[in-house]
Amino acid sequence: MLQNNLLIQAAMGQPTSRTPVWLMRQAGRILKEYRQVREKAGSFINLVKNPELAAEVTIQPVDILGVDAAIIFSDILVIPEAMGLPYEMEERKGPVFPSVIQSKSDVENLRIAEAHDLHYVLDAIRITKKELNNRVPLIGFAGAPFTLLAYMVEGGGSKTFSKAKKLLYTHPEIAHALLEKITQSTINYLKGQVEAGANLVQVFDSWAGILSPEQYQEFSLAYIEKICKAIPEVPKTVFAKGAFFARERMNSLSCQVVGLDWNMDIEESKKMLSNKVLQGNLDPCALYGSYDAVKKETINMLNQFGKHTHIANLGHGLYPDTDPDKVRCFIDTVKEYSVTLH
Repeated sequence: MLQNNLLIQAAMGQPTSRTPVWLMRQAGRILKEYRQVREKAGSFINLVKNPELAAEVTIQPVDILGVDAAIIFSDILVIPEAMGLPYEMEERKGPVFPSVIQSKSDVENLRIAEAHDLHYVLDAIRITKKELNNRVPLIGFAGAPFTLLAYMVEGGGSKTFSKAKKLLYTHPEIAHALLEKITQSTINYLKGQVEAGANLVQVFDSWAGILSPEQYQEFSLAYIEKICKAIPEVPKTVFAKGAFFARERMNSLSCQVVGLDWNMDIEESKKMLSNKVLQGNLDPCALYGSYDAVKKETINMLNQFGKHTHIANLGHGLYPDTDPDKVRCFIDTVKEYSVTLH
């Protein structure tokens, strides 16, 4: 039995004594302890592929920051790699794919990944679960199929992802074939994570905001729904950055929790997503403010969510130059103030 079950209770829509809190990218560069392990690993990808070290950095925020959940340290791009499209991580540039998907035959040459292809992530989950010893839940995750397609076609990050979007307009059948393979691979992967011990899973659609509402329904939400339906064993969270236009449709997704970014108005979201537990959505830049300002912004956010079942988080991942003490201030304020709302 979990000693701290707040996140799971909230995700299932059950009453809690206070609002649970965790942060996207909580295991990362804001912590000097993380940087030390990363140096030992030699590179980001080496760290992802070393189960012992990945487990160590997964647990750090639980010990150092006092969050209510751990999220397994990995990367969304492990799926394309397991499908046969390896990536590299370049300092100050981000992920780069030496080969990209351009044609029907490129898609046909990809394989559907099985869970055991990503054994290093599953091993990291098992080690983390053992080390956590039921203190807090462990979150597993994967990238949404469209976001992975965007990287696989573009070859890396982009402001516009115009090559990826061009594919949707010029060869939608190739896009759908690729999305289907990514979806099946992701289902296999997340099922493996749950079997290894993940208590909850989150799907990250980082580039949702570059699509029109019609395209988002066709090329993203339809595939996210397939994934959610295929993983009935644990609560699921969908976080689609920039998809403010899709909130009403997301209310009928087969997931329990919807993550909001900081551009999504809370009052509006509570009405549009009345069936869902909401997660988020403080602007990560709010943590650059003074301690008083961080407290004020956090309390304001909590008040807006009010009685709606809520998991406190940021509206995106932590930025690497954030002061860990300001992060602690956010977490402590949630813990202390949210008691008054429950």
